Amino acid sequence: MGVYLMGILYQATSFAGWAIWFFVLISLMAFNEFGRSTKWGGTVLFIIVPIILTIFVWPTTAAPGNEYGTGNWFNWVKTYSALAGCIWFMAIRYNPSFAKKKWALTVPAVILAINILEASFRDFQCYTYAAWTGTKINNLWVMSGPWNIMNGIAGLLNIITICGWLGIFASKDRTKDMIWPDMIWPWIIAYDLWNFAYTYNCIADHSFYCGLALLLSCTIPTFFIKRGAWLQHRAHTLALWIMFVMTVPQFADRIAPVPTTHNPTAFFIVSLVALIANAVLAIYQFNKIRKNKINPLKDEIYTDTKAYKQVVEENK
Repeated sequence: MGVYLMGILYQATSFAGWAIWFFVLISLMAFNEFGRSTKWGGTVLFIIVPIILTIFVWPTTAAPGNEYGTGNWFNWVKTYSALAGCIWFMAIRYNPSFAKKKWALTVPAVILAINILEASFRDFQCYTYAAWTGTKINNLWVMSGPWNIMNGIAGLLNIITICGWLGIFASKDRTKDMIWPDMIWPWIIAYDLWNFAYTYNCIADHSFYCGLALLLSCTIPTFFIKRGAWLQHRAHTLALWIMFVMTVPQFADRIAPVPTTHNPTAFFIVSLVALIANAVLAIYQFNKIRKNKINPLKDEIYTDTKAYKQVVEENK
């Protein structure tokens, strides 16, 4: 894996570079566990710390036009939308009466869809820059190409395949995780492939961390620590990473840089794989909806699958 990544997708890095990458991965997973383990842990990480940083740190480190590109609208919107998700999910987890309201359960799907739409819009925007040979725009390296269009479409497909949000519930165990059983592994993999392609296309020279490490930090817990809680893991790790980047914006550029190879073929392949995965998922899901006469706005789609049944059995 390392040889492939560093030969085709990324420029070679040292043992120290890989050590830093693993440290980022483990730290995100550890803070995610701290944030989900108790109500107090989540309150500290996703309410108290952001308020302090918003007042005393980010106006300087994420000021508009700064040399690291953290002052653009996308970073600020992404930060607070991720934090809003974390707080809303805590309300669902710790307030049983709130978790029974259909509109409250619809909000996680809306937040997720908005986050994907923001990134898809950014892919389309990067295409309009017409930076066909690559250049720095807003202090971030960008190479425009058909991959932006392909992956923007993949993101839209990922949005329309979000399903089963009315089946969300809080787990019966001590951590009271927000469980979304209808969000099974095919959707998660399709999302990961799309989101990695987005980071590779639009935040290319930061994607070793905000793409690869960040996605693994929520996918690993989903499969090996707490199944069914992918969106909660994703919101936590995304919020943690963006808060870190807003606070230490020089990390990926100066402290531990790992640039992409800037190879058009790599951009094309990454986005093509994401588009194919999301197209296959959409076709499969639409066929399942048609065959079983399901209303995707009200019904869960994958209740007959082993993955769905296992998550419900473990948590309800």
